Amino acid sequence: MATENQIKQLKDKLRAYRNRYLKKQFADLDESATRLMVNSLLTEVFGYIELDEIKTEYRIKGEYADYVIQVARQKRFVVEVKSIQLDINEKHLRQSVNYAANEGIDWIILTNGRQIEVYRVMFEKPIYAKNVFSLDLGLDDDFKKAPDLLVYLTKRSVQKGELDHFWKRFEALEPQQLSKNLYDINVVKFLRKVLKTKTKITFSEQDVLESLERIIASKIETSKPKNPTNIFKK
Repeated sequence: MATENQIKQLKDKLRAYRNRYLKKQFADLDESATRLMVNSLLTEVFGYIELDEIKTEYRIKGEYADYVIQVARQKRFVVEVKSIQLDINEKHLRQSVNYAANEGIDWIILTNGRQIEVYRVMFEKPIYAKNVFSLDLGLDDDFKKAPDLLVYLTKRSVQKGELDHFWKRFEALEPQQLSKNLYDINVVKFLRKVLKTKTKITFSEQDVLESLERIIASKIETSKPKNPTNIFKK
């Protein structure tokens, strides 16, 4: 895990990036100019090496991804850049998912230099992307929490396997995933004991399971991704 000092160093780099680029006079930059900002983000903030680890205009199936980041000869991120004057939308994401799916790349960074959205590609049928976090560095509240999240995108974190650890933790704590553990027989037995102690009534395992199903259905339903991006969606 990143140390407090590493988080502080990243925060200082992010502040320097924000002070340099997120100014009113740069609010209308076109996409090519925005890429100059993103170059700085990838190199000076995240620590990747140009040419060696950052591949620009990377050809995939006859099209070109803006960037592919490669660490130790393994492709780790597709980075898609849009103009800072445009808000990132689902169309941009769908394009990136296609690139990632065709190259077998797990991670997508969508950015306009100000907004940073990070997605994990789910290689299921159909393939889609799951949003892991989204930040707007122009917003003070988002900027405060940015170092603790963006640290996992740095070269150091990727090399040390911390990004993979972060994903496993994220996935394990998702309500849909965590709720599966509630059906474990040991959990059911524990709840039966609690209920008997409180009510002096003996409940069957089926009674407990049916109640758990109702709880999970009512709680998890509101936690599902609103619109998981499917690359086959028209």
